[in-house]
Amino acid sequence: MNGNPVKRPRCAIYTRKSSEEGLEQEFNSLDAQREACEAFIKSQAGEGWRRIQTHYDDGGVSGATMKRPALEALLADIEAGRVDTVVVYKVDRLTRALADFAKMVEIFDAHGVSFVSVTQQFNTTTSMGRLTLNMLLSFAQFEREVTGERIRDKVAASKKKGMWMGGFVPLGYEAKDRTLVINKPEAETVRTIFRLYLEHGNVRRVMDEADRLGLTTKIRQTRNGRMAGGRPLSRGHIYRILQNPLYVGRIGHKGQTYEGQHPAIIDTATWDTVQTNLADNAHDRRSGARAAEPSLLAGLIHDDRGNRLSPSHAVKDGRRYRYYVSQAVLQNRKEDAGAVMRVPAREIEGLVEGRVRTFLKNPGEVIDAIGDPENPRDQHRIMVAARKLADRWPGTATSRRRSFLLQVISGITIGEDSIEIRLRRIALRNVLLGKTPSAGMAATARDHGDDTDHDHDLILSVPARLKPCSGEMRLVIPPGHSNDLRPRPNTPLIRALARAHDWKQKLFSGEARSIRAIARSEGMSDSYVGYILRLAFLAPDITEAILDGRQPADLELNTLMRSIPHSWPDQRRLYRFGNSA
Repeated sequence: MNGNPVKRPRCAIYTRKSSEEGLEQEFNSLDAQREACEAFIKSQAGEGWRRIQTHYDDGGVSGATMKRPALEALLADIEAGRVDTVVVYKVDRLTRALADFAKMVEIFDAHGVSFVSVTQQFNTTTSMGRLTLNMLLSFAQFEREVTGERIRDKVAASKKKGMWMGGFVPLGYEAKDRTLVINKPEAETVRTIFRLYLEHGNVRRVMDEADRLGLTTKIRQTRNGRMAGGRPLSRGHIYRILQNPLYVGRIGHKGQTYEGQHPAIIDTATWDTVQTNLADNAHDRRSGARAAEPSLLAGLIHDDRGNRLSPSHAVKDGRRYRYYVSQAVLQNRKEDAGAVMRVPAREIEGLVEGRVRTFLKNPGEVIDAIGDPENPRDQHRIMVAARKLADRWPGTATSRRRSFLLQVISGITIGEDSIEIRLRRIALRNVLLGKTPSAGMAATARDHGDDTDHDHDLILSVPARLKPCSGEMRLVIPPGHSNDLRPRPNTPLIRALARAHDWKQKLFSGEARSIRAIARSEGMSDSYVGYILRLAFLAPDITEAILDGRQPADLELNTLMRSIPHSWPDQRRLYRFGNSA
């Protein structure tokens, strides 16, 4: 009787060893695994099992990854239909990860391949076999994770004892007997880098000087015998050296440092000074205090659609103009921009600073906002501190003004006709009571402050609208809304005032006989000289305000040239100077 021929399963043996240790031996772990698998296949000869001659051996490769040469070759042969059964010594030789095993099982099932473990005999073609495999892999993964935790705990305990736990040997040291010993020539390089930083206070200058002196990175020998390193020090190298606690004899671990068992290269005083300087420099970079013209409100301003306005500048006729520009515009998303896409930096900074100063000068506003009726002593301290801060504000260093603004302002929104300043009540109260963070912490107060509930922010509003004035956009405050602004000199107006008083003096002294004579000598029209001369008859307080830059933002030369009232009170009323101008 003729029947279907019995299928003879083609068996592929897969072996793996995680480390390369012992692979050089004549009979190693891979050979032992293969021998056990071959014996098992022979025991199944009655079922027609036969061994494939190809070797699938991964020596020195972790089971935590699927990127293994022999495994990839095995999977390729399975997909090509050359394998019917995969035989391994133990399940974890194939993989230690459940996710990877699930992928392999899908490939096995798709091509009708079964899977056998010599020491844990089962077949993946049955549901019980799959369940058993999953359980074994779960325990294998659990065992690996527990082992990892033990290793991490051991490393942590060793570092707390000050032991160096290996890795790249830093410049200035050599590894000997599982600890660090000083390499004298390299240690001198490290000391030079610290000395240069104390001298220059700038990592870029240290890098330039180190390059001039020929200082280089550590020379190392790789596993394959090649030499690496010996390159010029980059800024990153220098920062890592300056911040590495190993050089002061300490071991770092998870943000903490412990007394090390190795000798120090740098003394504690030098280390502490360098760390303080690095922190201060980092604060200055974040706050923008070292910029030629710091942008006081960088990171604080948004438009009425939530887009941040970032500092920008333009140069025209050799003069630098600063702006805050919407990120929507900078990212070519003008359709997403708010009502104000670009605002002059000095204008918005003056308005914000002026509004904050006006608030600080008003004790009633201050106490209503942040006072504590049950603590009259604190209330008095707050009022005095607020007034002092407002009075000293114009002479305060830019870096300190920006630091204060970063601490107390949670955000600024600029709309079509108003500016909204949101002050953190708790932060402002703490600053005025002298509970301000240190210089190093001040830089991050805005991002990590305690006063993060914006629903309780104090809102200060400034009515202002962008208008073109003398060819540029200016923020104009409507009449009746005074604000204590920084001086904003109007150069054309000041120049015209100077001419007016000069020409008036020439006429009164007889140096010039007439307006026509002045016009001819200046190469101007009679009418223009006559218009400019009117400025010499402005009220003294108005003249002084213009020279100081305290005039209304929309007061332009063209306005004054139209007509000037003879009465000084009428001038003050018309040009909105008020009696106190």
